[in-house]
Amino acid sequence: MRVITQKTVGDASVLEVAEVAKPVTGPGQVLVKVGAAGVNPVDTYIRAGAFPALGEPPFTLGWDIAGTVESGEGFEAGDEVYGLLPFPGTGGGYAEYVVANAADLVRRPSWFTVEEAGAVPLVALTAWQTLVGRGGLSAGQRVLIHAAAGGVGHVAVQIAKARGAYVIGTASAAKHDFVRSLGADEVIDYRNEDFTSINPVDVVLDTIGGDYAERSAKVLKPGGVLVSIIPGNPGFDVNRASDLGIRFELFGSVSASGTDLAALPQLRVQLDQIVPLADVAKAHELVESKRTTGKVVLVP
Repeated sequence: MRVITQKTVGDASVLEVAEVAKPVTGPGQVLVKVGAAGVNPVDTYIRAGAFPALGEPPFTLGWDIAGTVESGEGFEAGDEVYGLLPFPGTGGGYAEYVVANAADLVRRPSWFTVEEAGAVPLVALTAWQTLVGRGGLSAGQRVLIHAAAGGVGHVAVQIAKARGAYVIGTASAAKHDFVRSLGADEVIDYRNEDFTSINPVDVVLDTIGGDYAERSAKVLKPGGVLVSIIPGNPGFDVNRASDLGIRFELFGSVSASGTDLAALPQLRVQLDQIVPLADVAKAHELVESKRTTGKVVLVP
């Protein structure tokens, strides 16, 4: 089978196609013929050596997958499934076949194409596990979601709305119609408007970092929750949160979970581009441009 590998870290040109044997399943695992694999910003960081989650090369990137079960436990051959490979684990999604834990997969719902399903696991699980798991978001609350048109953001808006929250998102002016179409009640142009002027909210999802955490803390109600997905230096800490009378949650890493995927509401997944597996360098360059709306996926 074909896989994408790299022998060293570096720019997108280090990614190359290789031929390897099909992987073999173990207990509780299934072999999936990959129909689509999502490309996420974290993939580009690992490729470049900025986040050495997979150790030294060679390795194969990729965690979001959707496809068809070939063999294994928990599913029937021919079942259409999607899910997240254990993160960081060993990667392996940029391939024609991959072995996955049966417990981390669910059957692909009718409202997703295979490409949409391949794009959604990491961002959807991140949005769910931050807003619901860490933020405790519930009906009637107000939530501020930064970068609401991005990969995590555009799914977070829909999850928050489905849970009955009042949703405020930040995005560039050109993406306001898109964010509103997802269900946002208010959209703020972060380039020309000060989001700290909004009425207080119960939960903030910070997907940007830098000074956004400190500024976001100013819009939280007493006892509100600031959830950050920024690793390393999120620009905030629990001591600062305590001083301000709020709670700070740093989301360390997304967890693969078929249970959480099954709990998701019906989602609309925005695909920016669908790219052939062999053109993986183009896919990485698109993601690194930070100009995409929604997700980039690879197809064999």
